[in-house]
Parts: sequence; C-alpha cells; structure tokens
Amino acid sequence: METGWTDWNRSLGFLDLEACPSEIRLAALPSCPLIGLGGPAHPLAGSLDAVVEAPVSAEALIRQCERSPRAAVVAVQLLRSLEGVPRDRALTLESLCYGLLQGSAEHSEWLASRTTPAQRLPAGRLVVERHDSTLLVVMDRPGVHNAIDRAMRDQLFDAFSLAVLDTEIQTVKLRAVGAVFSTGGDLDEFGTTRDPAMAHLIRSRTLPAMAIAPRAEILDVHVQGACIGAGLEIAALAGRLTAEPDAWFQLPELSMGLIPGAGGCVSVPRRIGRQRAALMILSGRRINSQAALRWGLIDAIVSHQSGSQPATPLSR
Repeated sequence: METGWTDWNRSLGFLDLEACPSEIRLAALPSCPLIGLGGPAHPLAGSLDAVVEAPVSAEALIRQCERSPRAAVVAVQLLRSLEGVPRDRALTLESLCYGLLQGSAEHSEWLASRTTPAQRLPAGRLVVERHDSTLLVVMDRPGVHNAIDRAMRDQLFDAFSLAVLDTEIQTVKLRAVGAVFSTGGDLDEFGTTRDPAMAHLIRSRTLPAMAIAPRAEILDVHVQGACIGAGLEIAALAGRLTAEPDAWFQLPELSMGLIPGAGGCVSVPRRIGRQRAALMILSGRRINSQAALRWGLIDAIVSHQSGSQPATPLSR
C-alpha cells in the first residue's frame, strides 16, 4: 500500500507509526519535516526525517518549527540530499542553503530583534604550538566563552590548512581555555554580510571545516561545558571527540531562521545519523554528555580532573 502526502503547506507533520499498517509505504516525503511518533522498528521509520526520541520531545519540535518553518523545510531537504555525498561537496551544498536562509524574512526578523552591542569585544585569539608530529590548537577567548569571530575563524582555517599541507603532522589537538569550549559563532557579527552570494564565497574560502576536511581523521577534540553551534559543528568533524562529564551540546540556529552553517549539517549526521541530527537541528534542544555518548556524538566521557570514565560509545 502506498500513500501520498497531499498537504504541502505546513511547517511540520507527524506520523503515528504504531497506528500505521506495516505494509504501508510513502510515495514521497512532503517538503516539510515528517516526524515519526513511537514504533522505531516500523518499516517506515527509517524513511522519515526523524523519530521522536528522548531527550527531544514532540513539543520542542513543534515550537521551533512553527517559529521558523522555512528554515525547518530547508534543513530537512538538505539532510535528505546529503546522504552519500562526499564531504567537500556536502559542505558546499550546506553553505549554499545557509546563504539562501541568510536572505530570508525569518533571519531578517531575528536580526531586527537583536540590540547593537555597546562596544566591540577583543578579537578572538588562537594559540598554536607544534610538538613533533602534534599540532596543538587552543581557542583562547574565555571572556566571551570562546565565541568564534572572524579573527578566530581565519586562524582556525590557517591552522587546519597547515595540518593538511604538512603530512608530518599526525594529530591536531583542538582545545579551549576556560569553563566553556565554545558558544559558537560570535552573534555580534551575524548580519554583517547581507549579500548571501558573497557570504557563500567567503565561507567557501575561509570555513575551517573546508580546510580540515581532507584530513579530518587526525583531528582530536576535547570539550568542556557548553559546545554550541559552530563549536559543535567543528568538533563533530573530529576523528576522536571526547567530553567532560558536564559537557552539553546544542544546535540553536533554527531559532535564528538559519541552519548550521559551519559544517554541522555534514559533520553531525556522520556521527549520529540523519534522523538524530534532524532532532537536534529542528528542536534546538540541549544534549548532555551521557545522551551524546549514547547517540555516538562523542566517543568517550573523560574527566581531566578525576581521570577517565570507562565508557563504550555506540558504534557508528
């Protein structure tokens, strides 16, 4: 049995899998997110955009998708399209979709709701040290929770480019100073480039994820405290990603009328799968370190204060 989806003008749709006959099939997915409720073993479950799973609730998905319905549509359509696409091309597609949303009414409304900062904060600083075959890269902007501004982004791009060009470098260790790994892109810089095409060209030449992609397996990241937005998107590229017990992870871009644009639509699904990535993107919900380990977002929970916590990550 096949069923079509006739209402294409909505922000979100739910399908009760427990009420669906096992032989039912979807002729096509709607343009909006289609989320399953219950029944993860149902034959249809894998073809949906996501299946509701704790700690993400249906209510959180409804709240965010109704707030930014166009961004939600772009997010799921992009995630559907990226499966099996090589990483470099996937990053380009993400950037194009991000640029599209930079010109949207939803993002413009979010920009208009923000107040102009009283003063510009000091530019981001990256400390880079070479120790034999290891490149240590440390984000050092703790006063603003290691928010990634243009200066820090460009320094990350340069450091990662060096690691790709110098094959004697076998490990890149990305760390951060302070109690927080990173709160993501510096919000005070959002909206400074209003031409979406120009913004895409800038990202294609300066995005740290683009630089490290050819050797992402040598990236080793350890996270403490909050790991939000671009901070998570870069961290998820790592071949080895560990976190402190108090770490938590979030992709809040949908509330800004955007999608993750620092590589997260590529890096996060490749760690936890398209459906769980959609849950994080569409809900904006925080994921603690235990949930992140269970999902495979991180490889282990490690405390630098009390030593290593034995933990076996889910296979990916």
